[in-house]
Amino acid sequence: MTCGSPGSRVCTQQGNQGARPGTPRPRPRGVRPGTSPPPEAGPPAESSGAEAPPLVSPLEAMEKDRASARLRILLRHLGGRSAGAVIAQPTSEGVSPASFHPQQFQYTLDNNVLSLEQRKFYEENGFLVIKNLVSDADIQRFRHEFERVCRNEVKPPGLTVMRDMTIAKSEYVPSERTITKIQDFQEDEELFRYCTLPEILKYVECFTGPNIMAMHTMLINKPPDTGKKTSRHPLHQDLHYFPFRPSSSIVCAWTAMEHIDRSNGCLVVLPGTHKGTLKPHVYPQWEGGVNIMFHGIHDYDKDNARVHLIMEKGDTVFFHPLLIHGSGRNKSQGFRKAISCHFAGANCHYIDVKGTSQENIEKEVLEVGRKHYGVDDASLSLKDFWMLRARLVKGQRVNL
Repeated sequence: MTCGSPGSRVCTQQGNQGARPGTPRPRPRGVRPGTSPPPEAGPPAESSGAEAPPLVSPLEAMEKDRASARLRILLRHLGGRSAGAVIAQPTSEGVSPASFHPQQFQYTLDNNVLSLEQRKFYEENGFLVIKNLVSDADIQRFRHEFERVCRNEVKPPGLTVMRDMTIAKSEYVPSERTITKIQDFQEDEELFRYCTLPEILKYVECFTGPNIMAMHTMLINKPPDTGKKTSRHPLHQDLHYFPFRPSSSIVCAWTAMEHIDRSNGCLVVLPGTHKGTLKPHVYPQWEGGVNIMFHGIHDYDKDNARVHLIMEKGDTVFFHPLLIHGSGRNKSQGFRKAISCHFAGANCHYIDVKGTSQENIEKEVLEVGRKHYGVDDASLSLKDFWMLRARLVKGQRVNL
């Protein structure tokens, strides 16, 4: 496991290889996670007649122990790493080290899966990459089912099929080369299997708790860019699309279905931005145009670090819905595939977005939804369409 090591700037852990991921090291009884065990008692010092050292207050001793623990973590980060651990490259400064104490966790729950370093990394940066989490066999099955959907061999109810705006209607022939994304595959048994994989849910539970809802499903087939730069996705926060809260009980699992880097449009994240608020989103004013519902943020810190996530097939990134992220152009000749699901704790609740910055996406979703489902009801809200998508994948359905 590599956590924020020099050059990598991300926290990663091996998935399907070796010992159980995230297994905590044993610690002495009575020692809280993230603190140092007390020094072993030694023989009493012999009196030398010298003046006794000044007494140290309990508060000073505690701060000294915490500083010592942080130093040890930092030294481990600065230690050696394998070449395979370098999976992200920053465009400016790297991600922030952890700067809080264990009792201040806000975005992760107590669990036996994530190590202390991983929890701190997610808390500070808003994302966490787990390497080799989904098997090649499962990814091949998802790829095969996507191809069947593209050929119209299967037509799951509620599925939304999308294509890039540069593909003219007259040229449209159902195939893998014309469909750039499918959403809402909750009724496709094979694709929805991704949302129920034990290796995925094991990590999801660290953020949502034991009652888990699959809220939003996607398989992205990013096409080679035609030169108009429409294959890129503007920087955005996923919470903009969601009428449920709290945000700290929502997490996205995003799995690479092949090698992904900057040449074919990898994810780019702005570490630490999950600590901010939901920002207004609008369509970017791009010369070549922008795809439907590709809303973006204009008001963000341009000096914030950017990290490009270079991922191998099966690698999975978990990230917070307020994390600002996007993806660049696909400058390769192939299609870049990834499969993802947004999960939420079943204890989350729906909100009314009217009068908020999300009102624009509600209006757009309702317009598309009415055409897609053939429902013309003025009383429909964004909440209604999300209730149609939501599926329980573990535990009990509480609110959502």
